[in-house]
Amino acid sequence: MYKRIKELRLENNITQEELSRKLEISRISYSLYESSKRKVPLKILMKLAKEYNTSIDYIVGNTDKKSRN
Repeated sequence: MYKRIKELRLENNITQEELSRKLEISRISYSLYESSKRKVPLKILMKLAKEYNTSIDYIVGNTDKKSRN
């Protein structure tokens, strides 16, 4: 999961700072999620899935299907 959230961010050319603002959290908190030093709360997973137009299942590794459709 942690690798996927970083890959999605990089694929979308978004900095940690930009994404953390969209998620309404600090950049440090987001950085801790990407580095697997802190668990990602469901609320944040939902926001990430919406931001990247993907599913929570994709983010957490339950599927390799990236698109929601």
